[in-house]
Amino acid sequence: MKNEAVIIDMGKRITELRKSKKISQEELAERSGVTAQTISSAERGLKALRPANLLNICKALDTSSDYLLTGKIAPAEVAIILEKLNRLSPEQFRLIEEVIDKCLELCSSNSDSRGED
Repeated sequence: MKNEAVIIDMGKRITELRKSKKISQEELAERSGVTAQTISSAERGLKALRPANLLNICKALDTSSDYLLTGKIAPAEVAIILEKLNRLSPEQFRLIEEVIDKCLELCSSNSDSRGED
C-alpha cells in the first residue's frame, strides 16, 4: 500500500507541475517521448513509471526525480534558484525577498486557519 501512495502522490505532483507550466498532457507526452496514455495513467496514479520515462518527464517539467518521487526539493534545485538570485541587482533582490516574505506569511496564515501546524 505504501508504494501505491507514492505513485498516487507522484501523479499529483506531475499534474500540478504540468498545469503550472500551462501545458497539456499531450504536450508533456510529446516533450518527454512517451504516450499521452502514459502521462494520464501516471497522473492518476494508476501505474508506476519506468525509470527512463520518469527521467524524461522530469526533464520536460524541469524538475528533479527527487521532487516527483518524494515531494522534497533537491539541493540542485535550490542551487538553481540561488544562481538566479545572484544575477539580480540589490533592488531586485530586496523586491524578491519581500515577495517571499509575503508568500510565507500567506502560507502561514492559511495553515493557521485550517488548524495545521
